[in-house]
Formats: sequence, structure tokens, C-alpha cells
Amino acid sequence: MKMELFTVDDLPLIKEGDNIAAMICERTQLESHDVVVIASTIVAKSEAAMVLKDTITPSERAVAMAKKCGTDPALVQVVLDNSVEQLVEFPVLLVENLNGHVSINAGIDDSNVDDKYFLEMPHDPDGSAKAIGMHVAELCGKDVSVIITDTNGRSFKIGQTGVAVGVYGVHPIKNWRGEKDLFGKVLEITEEAVADEVASAANLLMGEAAGGTPVVIVRGFDLYSSDDVSVKEMYRREGEDIIRKGLKCLRHS
Repeated sequence: MKMELFTVDDLPLIKEGDNIAAMICERTQLESHDVVVIASTIVAKSEAAMVLKDTITPSERAVAMAKKCGTDPALVQVVLDNSVEQLVEFPVLLVENLNGHVSINAGIDDSNVDDKYFLEMPHDPDGSAKAIGMHVAELCGKDVSVIITDTNGRSFKIGQTGVAVGVYGVHPIKNWRGEKDLFGKVLEITEEAVADEVASAANLLMGEAAGGTPVVIVRGFDLYSSDDVSVKEMYRREGEDIIRKGLKCLRHS
């Protein structure tokens, strides 16, 4: 097997209303079952998922939490508005966002955007991925998978890596259960997070800071599926999540 990854170059700075699918199709020759990996930042910008800082009035709770963490009360308020549960409140704010993704500050910050704004995550990342994938099919006549990514830190390890936050045309988990290993033993629990693995590989080319390239094409690794899929297939059910249980115990101890 041979897999190829390459960036879509010469993309302009994305603004509200920009057609990301058209921009990609204009700049590269897509093939059927390519995987189109897109940074969540440009999706959020195109969808105007931004909040003007001077329109935010922090609540008493946001002010108290910000003081404890040494951060901006306005940012904390936007994080609270975009989360359903706060798992850790000090020294960082680790939350579950409205789509079920767990990350620091709900993935919200003011990098890669005008200083007047906080940039939120796409409000419906699966829906965004689907819209882009379907529009690519209309424009290019190619069925592609789409993975929207963000960079997240990791428990127990230093450094950030790319992860999937929205998907279309790809099952985010590959279930190996029932297959046999090299010695004929039946696999019982192996589930591979293929969407995260592809996101992480693409992140190597995307880069960070001012020189980043927000779209990467993965070719030769066919993950395409016409099924209805969701990134939420990756999220553990609350009753099965021992890390969440442990954090709750610490919070209430």
C-alpha cells in the first residue's frame, strides 16, 4: 500500500461566506475516495462562528473562574456558553462542548483571527463536513471523505496532535473485533481511531502559526463510505468513561 499526503496551496485568508469546497476544487485535481482534511479554523471563519469581544458580559461565575485560572473573563464566558459540562476548572478549563468533544476552552481562542474576536469551533462540524463533501461531489464529480480537525493536548503526554472533530464519508472508528491476529487469536476489543490517525498525519503538513496550510489531501488510503456517519461514534458513553468518572470524583471530593 502507498499513501500520499499533500497540501492545497495558495488558499486566501478565509472570511465569512467563503466557499471552501469551491476553493479546494479550483486548486487541486481531486480523485474519487480522496480524504479531504480541513482545519476547523477556516470552517469556523467561513460560517462566522466568531464572537465580538466587546459584546461579551462575563457572569459572576465566569469572573471567578477566570481569576482562579488567571485568564480572560470574556473568554471563560464564551467557553461556558459553548459547553455542556466543565470537567476541570483549575488550572485549566477542560470542558465538553455542545457537540460532545472534550478539550481545553472548548477549542475557543483568538489565534488566527482579528484581535476583536474569539473564534469558536464550527457549531455543527459533522454537518459542515457533509456540506463540503457534497459540494465537492457536485463541483468535481468525485465522492470524497471529509475530516474536520483541531489540535488537542493529550493526557499523560506533552504536545498537541491533530484530532477529528467532524466527519463525512468515513467511519471514524475501524472495528477489528472478530478478526484474527498473526497467531490466529480472535481480537475482542480492538477499535482503531482512523479519523484521528488521519487527522494527526495531516497535521504534520498543516503546521501551526502564520505559515500553516489548512487543507491537506490524503490519497491512496480509501476510507470512503456512503453511510450516515458522525464523529460522535468516537465518544465514549458517559457510563463507560472511567476518566470522566475520576474527574468527577476529584471535583466533588
